[in-house]
Amino acid sequence: MFFIDNLFTLRRKCFYAIFAYMKPSEINAKWKVLQERISQEFDSDFPDLKVMLFLIGVQELGKGPKKYSKRQKEELMHIATCRLLSEMDFYELEGVDQDGWPHWKLIKPIPPYTMLEQELLMKSLVVRYFEDIYS
Repeated sequence: MFFIDNLFTLRRKCFYAIFAYMKPSEINAKWKVLQERISQEFDSDFPDLKVMLFLIGVQELGKGPKKYSKRQKEELMHIATCRLLSEMDFYELEGVDQDGWPHWKLIKPIPPYTMLEQELLMKSLVVRYFEDIYS
């Protein structure tokens, strides 16, 4: 019981730490504005979360736009996820391999967020990432 209580407390603290920055309604409003901006810049449909993660992964890899295999696209989204979650001290950059791909190390367990919490958390981190780029 002690473990479950601590896990719930940790999950709640981490989740609410993100909402000290933005309320869910603000996250969703900023997400829509970001989608519109990316859509216009790339002359494409509104990007979903996977597309945003792919774009962040390409940015973090630093090799620019090019053709990526399906596996590389998945790895780029993983790079983006780790990079975003590093803002909350879940991951740290371990280093870069001989091909220039970053590798991340999990440094503390990620609480078992609900699907809605995961979505809001990732959207808020994506919004913050692009706010830093565009400012």
